[in-house]
Amino acid sequence: MSVTVHIPTPLRPFVGKQDQVSVEGASVGEVLARLTAEHPALRPHLYTPEGKLRSFVNVYLNDEDIRYTGREATPVQPSDTLSIVPAVAGGC
Repeated sequence: MSVTVHIPTPLRPFVGKQDQVSVEGASVGEVLARLTAEHPALRPHLYTPEGKLRSFVNVYLNDEDIRYTGREATPVQPSDTLSIVPAVAGGC
């Protein structure tokens, strides 16, 4: 099943400047694994060298934070959307 993944502006250069891509998978983890397999330059921005999702990368499945729904094991449906939201910091 194909899921729509929304790509934030800072990460678009790593996916051919697309704002969203369709990716196959049965769970959030499978979708992210296929996304980074299709776009390997994106992987270091989402995952640590040990293969863990980076702590500053938030992933939402249909507006629900996956940290509260089963993390990467959360199942997905064909009509679902994933949003990748990297944390930003700043100030003066």
